[in-house]
Amino acid sequence: MADQPRLQVMREPGDSADAQWLLGQLSATLQRITGDSGRSSFDAQDLLHPGACFAVARNQAGGAVGCGALRPLNRGVAELKRMYAAERGLGIGGALLAFLEGEARQLGYQEIWLETRRINQQAVRFYLRHGYQPIANYGRYRGNADAVCFAKALR
Repeated sequence: MADQPRLQVMREPGDSADAQWLLGQLSATLQRITGDSGRSSFDAQDLLHPGACFAVARNQAGGAVGCGALRPLNRGVAELKRMYAAERGLGIGGALLAFLEGEARQLGYQEIWLETRRINQQAVRFYLRHGYQPIANYGRYRGNADAVCFAKALR
């Protein structure tokens, strides 16, 4: 649509002021939806790994409107973390996801895995719409009935 703002997604430091603001907004949103901010499942130190990536989406005016991260999980598998879009319906989430999937391919990953909470149906529907398939809960999410995990093979 012509009236939608153009988005630019780029790698940016996860400790920048804009990144920290976005991550704070995400934590507050998750706390409201799920009762947990999600902070305990993400360590900014994970972004220092050469196989990691933090990205920020910016609108046409340069404002930070979304973020997401990749970190190494297993051989050939990246984990998608801290996805957030400040506004719905503008394609921010899709643009971030496409960028991070491209980065994952360039980093040599064959798959992306992620976890979200079952109660966060907006996120569940988003990932299903973008080709992610449910998988058995992995790692720290094993045995957690509130968690739902997804995977997508990268081609």
